[in-house]
Amino acid sequence: MTKSDPIRPTDAEARTLARDLMTTATYAALAVTDPATGTPSVTRVALATGPDGAPITLVSDLSSHTAALRANAHCALLVGEPGDKGDPLTHPRMTLHTKASFLAKDSDAHAQTRDHYLSLRPKAKLYVDFPDFSFVRFEVSGGLMNGGFGKAFRLAPEDLLAPTPFS
Repeated sequence: MTKSDPIRPTDAEARTLARDLMTTATYAALAVTDPATGTPSVTRVALATGPDGAPITLVSDLSSHTAALRANAHCALLVGEPGDKGDPLTHPRMTLHTKASFLAKDSDAHAQTRDHYLSLRPKAKLYVDFPDFSFVRFEVSGGLMNGGFGKAFRLAPEDLLAPTPFS
């Protein structure tokens, strides 16, 4: 007896769900590798999409996950929240394999990201300009999405991009 592959072909419905999960998320679980021990570590971070649609967050140098990202930029994000009712495992979620990059505070990208982030997360105005805070942009190399029971998909970076009028 041969076990069938549980991964379905990624279709338009899966891409729409992945984009919705990304654009509506207010937080994510960030998985990093602790540089002191080499072990995995997971924390919750605020999440938004940047001006270019890539996932972004704002981190403090006081946090261990910031040190971990500076030591090893390869990380993962778990996006998707369980609903108020039912089994949490039946709700859509996706893991994004990413590489983090810190935006230089004196760059145009930082200024654009700051303005964009504050338009989405206005309460961040309280701390966005603290000297120990930095914006991190996550470059997605791929991912896995569970769209609910029996709905598993592999994601390519382009699956997360909104279609253009000419595509």
